[in-house]
Amino acid sequence: MTTPIDPIALASELIRCPSVTPAAGEVFDRLEAALAALGFTVHRWVMGEPPDGPTENMVALRGEGGPHFGFAGHLDVVPAGEGWSGGPFAAEIVDGLLVGRGANDMKSAIAAYVAAISRLGDAGGTLSLLITGDEEGYATYGTPRIIDWLNERQIRPDMILIGEPTSVERLGDTVKIGRRGSVNMWIEVPGVQGHVAYPHRTTNPIPPLARVIAALDALHLDDGTEQFPASNLEFTAVSTPTSASNVIPGSATAQLNIRFNNLQRGADLVKRVEEIAAREAPGAMVKARISGEAFLTPPGPLYDVVVAAIEEETGQKPELSTSGGTSDGRFLIQLCPVVDFGLPNATMHKVGECAAVEDIHALSRIYERIVRKVLAAKN
Repeated sequence: MTTPIDPIALASELIRCPSVTPAAGEVFDRLEAALAALGFTVHRWVMGEPPDGPTENMVALRGEGGPHFGFAGHLDVVPAGEGWSGGPFAAEIVDGLLVGRGANDMKSAIAAYVAAISRLGDAGGTLSLLITGDEEGYATYGTPRIIDWLNERQIRPDMILIGEPTSVERLGDTVKIGRRGSVNMWIEVPGVQGHVAYPHRTTNPIPPLARVIAALDALHLDDGTEQFPASNLEFTAVSTPTSASNVIPGSATAQLNIRFNNLQRGADLVKRVEEIAAREAPGAMVKARISGEAFLTPPGPLYDVVVAAIEEETGQKPELSTSGGTSDGRFLIQLCPVVDFGLPNATMHKVGECAAVEDIHALSRIYERIVRKVLAAKN
């Protein structure tokens, strides 16, 4: 019989491998060793060049037949930042908290899931882990390439749980059943640079850009839906290539992000911004990068087992939410129903990122309950 894995020990091992996005190498070695000991066949490959690569991806498979339950996650982390009281990759336990970059988002959840599997034995069905090294970046060579790999081999999970930190105040209070879409855009208005004392020899790009900003700021996209809040547009930067007080700049640029619900499509939003920019600032150029479309998993078996497992472990019924940022569910929804559930997320991406040791153990027990329920359903 396989010796059960300690989720804290495995999470600590993963945290001690610095894996700033995009990630490859040692952190995948540690995870592969744990999975191979549990009877998984592990497939790994590296793709891409800087700045979006090299990115490593992993698909680990065990068992055969249905149901096929998938767990998805990422081993890359955001940069550590300055101001840690200890080493950001030291994985120290302080006052009952596992501290380190990735402790919350989301190496502890991956460790909790692997530990859960180590307690299962051979429960039948198929289990898979879909793990990428680029979720925190643009995911150019991340989860979409995992989906390509699965499609080429005609492998398709029946349902996927993503271990993102979704809980808010306490473990189990929130499950994400969908996510908003996201699109970043850059609007550049050309001008003619020159001395402020001779404006007739210049073309100032700032006033037309200001008109574009005002028009977009007044834009009402929608009122939201029962499952989603209203879509919102936020400006994130305004810049010119010069800061001299006596120079009219040769161009001016605004950067914005739109988080949108399933009433909108990314390409349609880009077109609306392009039309407004062309009207208010003829000659303006718009560049866009759609990170993902909004998605919603309809009620069904995956809802039921996740909610039931949380209630059994914590005594509380979780809120089913679509709030917060994006996740790789925006890609994985192409395959099957997807929900996100994991640790309380208060410290994700922060200096001093951490997770409560007891929450990690409890999360592992919830994951074990979920998998047992899914695999038992075939009988």
